[in-house]
Amino acid sequence: MTINAPRSLWMLIATASAGLALASIVLTEWLALQPCHLCIFQRLLYMLMAPLALMAALTHGLARRISGTLTALAAAGGVVTATYQTWLQAQPAGSVSCTGADMGPIERLVEWLGMQLPTLFMATGFCEDKGLIIFNFSLAQWALLCFLLALLLSLWLLVRSRREPR
Repeated sequence: MTINAPRSLWMLIATASAGLALASIVLTEWLALQPCHLCIFQRLLYMLMAPLALMAALTHGLARRISGTLTALAAAGGVVTATYQTWLQAQPAGSVSCTGADMGPIERLVEWLGMQLPTLFMATGFCEDKGLIIFNFSLAQWALLCFLLALLLSLWLLVRSRREPR
C-alpha cells in the first residue's frame, strides 16, 4: 500500500482549515470573545480554504491545480489580513483603529454576512484589541502562522505538481 503524499497534504490543509474555523466559532461562544471584522474575515477564509483544499485532495491534473491555486490565494489573503491585524495590535493603545467612517470591502462583506448569519459572522469587537492571548501570542498572530504554513505548503504542492508527468 502506498500513501499519496500530495493527496494527504491537501487533506491536512482541508482538515486544519475546517478545524480552525470551527475552533474560532467555539472559542468565540465559549469564552464570550468579541470578534472584529478582520477576525470574521479570517474565519471566512478558513471556511473557504477547507473545501478548496478538499477538492485538491480529491482531484487530479487541472482541477487539482485550480483548487490548489485558489487555496493558496485564500491563504495569502489570510496572511495579509492577519499581518495587518497583528500590526494594528502592536500599535499604542488608542492610536489606530480598523474602523472608520467609510467601510472597506472586507467590512462591508462581514457586515452583510453578519446580517445573514449572525451566529457565525457578527463582528462586535475592535481589530486593535488583542483579546485572547495563548502562549504569549494573540489569535491574530496564531492565524498569521497558520495561514503562512498553509500558503507555503500549498505553494510547495503546486510547484511539485508541475514537475509530475502529465
